[in-house]
Amino acid sequence: DKATDPSIPEENWECIRRFCDQVNTDTEGPLLALRLMAHKIQSPQEREALHALTVLETCVNNCGDRFHGEIAKFRFLNELIKVLSPKYYGTWSSEKVKMRVTEVIFSWTVWFPQEVKIRDAYQMLKKQGIVKEDPKLPEDKILPPPSPRPQNSIFDTDEEKSKLLARLLKSSHPEDLQAANHLIQSVVREEQEKSAQVSRRVNAISEVSENVKHMDELLENYRRQELSSAEQETLQTLFQRCEKLRPLLFRLASEAVADDEVLAEILQASDKLTRALGRYRQVVSCQ
Repeated sequence: DKATDPSIPEENWECIRRFCDQVNTDTEGPLLALRLMAHKIQSPQEREALHALTVLETCVNNCGDRFHGEIAKFRFLNELIKVLSPKYYGTWSSEKVKMRVTEVIFSWTVWFPQEVKIRDAYQMLKKQGIVKEDPKLPEDKILPPPSPRPQNSIFDTDEEKSKLLARLLKSSHPEDLQAANHLIQSVVREEQEKSAQVSRRVNAISEVSENVKHMDELLENYRRQELSSAEQETLQTLFQRCEKLRPLLFRLASEAVADDEVLAEILQASDKLTRALGRYRQVVSCQ
């Protein structure tokens, strides 16, 4: 109650720290704490709800795997969703509270990508139109650190950043927690770009493989003069798409020069694509 007291305009960091300590001490700490926080986050008093969200984010920073396991269950996620859903409290929850809840759930999809239920809950909100676009995470809010982190996280490869983050998160001073958040934000952006590169590469290589296979089948029938006019159009469309994939593969290769294994995979796809385009030109020009 003290940590979320709506009569206090600023966060009571001493109470929040003691609350986190109690969560870590009690056997049922994470479960009981989240029941209390869900009730406070759903409060009709905006300041109480916002304080409760700060407590929640601070607990995620400091209360470890047991706490992370509880926030990733539908039991708790549904309580957050109720704040956003017009079927429950979304009609009277303030826009500020709803935006903050959206930011919290979205940030968890970044830091806990292995938690399928969090991702599913967020995608459901987008599918239903409750969340229309991914929020830009604000610079002045505390966000969960990457724990547990994805393998090969920047925090794993940059020892200096990792040590600095650990020191800042142990502090009880608001300015240190804000500095930690700035650091986390910068790493989020780096991790997201890294993830986007991986996604682009996987999608491009998959598309190359599918297009080449389809082209080969159509070219075989083309040789036998067994293609319908619709299939001939499909073959031409595939050829044009494969032509456009070549510069994309070149860009992906330039991004992957530091990773021999990934670069080899891209170059293999590029060779496959080049051979398929060559076969198309040879077969079509001979007819």
